[in-house]
Amino acid sequence: MSTRTAQVPLLRIGYRRSIRQYAPDFHLGLENLLSHKLRSLLTMLGMIFGVAAVVSMLSIGEGAQQKVMAFIQQMGVRNLIVEAKEPVNNAELQKLRRTTQGLSFEDYRAILKDVSGVLASTPRKRFAPSEWTPKPQQDSPVVYGVDPDYLEIAGLTAVNGRFFSEAENADAAPVCVLGSAAKLSLFGSADPIGKYVKVDTQWLHVIGVVAPQLSAQTDIAGMPNQDSNNLIYAPLNAVVMRMADSQSYLKDEIDGIYLQLGSADDSPKIADVVRSLLKVMHHNANDFSVIVPAELLAEQRRTERLFSTVMVAIASISLLVGGIGIMNIMLAGILERTREIGVRRAVGARKSDIVRQFVVEAVLISFAGGLLGIFFGFGMSRLIALLAGWSTIVTAGSILLAFLVSISVGLIFGIYPAVKAARLDPVEAIRYE
Repeated sequence: MSTRTAQVPLLRIGYRRSIRQYAPDFHLGLENLLSHKLRSLLTMLGMIFGVAAVVSMLSIGEGAQQKVMAFIQQMGVRNLIVEAKEPVNNAELQKLRRTTQGLSFEDYRAILKDVSGVLASTPRKRFAPSEWTPKPQQDSPVVYGVDPDYLEIAGLTAVNGRFFSEAENADAAPVCVLGSAAKLSLFGSADPIGKYVKVDTQWLHVIGVVAPQLSAQTDIAGMPNQDSNNLIYAPLNAVVMRMADSQSYLKDEIDGIYLQLGSADDSPKIADVVRSLLKVMHHNANDFSVIVPAELLAEQRRTERLFSTVMVAIASISLLVGGIGIMNIMLAGILERTREIGVRRAVGARKSDIVRQFVVEAVLISFAGGLLGIFFGFGMSRLIALLAGWSTIVTAGSILLAFLVSISVGLIFGIYPAVKAARLDPVEAIRYE
């Protein structure tokens, strides 16, 4: 028989022996906890609330972070976005125009000429009409004038009808595609395909509706705070030629440029080239921002890790308080059970047996408190999502982390009382009243 084959029965024997060794301690610990139900429950409260705090706080952070990261990924990790930064008042705008004409088609052509690796691109002209027919039931939509390439760059999907074509853009055709919120606001549940929307004085023929998009809940690095679903997409030439009369001549000729690159790894390098080029053309006016979704995504992941660490550290204070409660009740239990400890030592129990007995009791308290805390934390996260309208996500990682920490706290804070109990003099313990 080989040595490896002989080791298997020995391992099984050792495993059975360890179970037999711990079984009486589990039985005694459970019996003691059940005999003092109220005290055991009060002791567990610290662990219950600590674990619940960890689970619920991590679920809030996870929900918020995942929503932001999903929005950044929707922006396209292979994309670069140039956003115009226009002053809020006319005085500053007139002063700025003495230095630069703002973002323009000339900038767009220069980028395409001098920057390599661009697979698809489009300028953008944003237009906020003051009059609508039919009248919107919610907030008024915003019109985006873009090239047909925007469909691929922004990852849009037409769920009804189609997107406009290159020919329609070249002809400045008065057609449009509705975002999901804009469609509901203007037409409700009716099919809008083939109908018309009047934007100020211009009628647009509705040819499509796109699928819902994620919207940022907070401002993100220079991106306009705009509901991505409350948009109407129209050919860029149609917006510039048919709707731009109502816009001030001081405004930027275009207010955004979208570039789709061959690889996300090239984004930081190409972004630096675009920044340098526009700084020269705009005479360092700082009237634009270059947004790199790949960099935003990496930064957001770092922020998520830091946020999770801070949340766990804060919530762990509750677990620490729970651990102190376990230590306190175990120390009090030693005084009550001093005679029992003395009798066990007198009949042959070793110090290690006494240590094991009290450590097992402490772990049972933290184990039960951890389980109840997980259920309580899950309920809290659902309640927060319901009352506050926040997105909360309870992950297996947060549950495992909170549970392992609770068990560790019970183990650590149970060792000192267990060692103190084991050091009692058997003779003095038996005499204790």
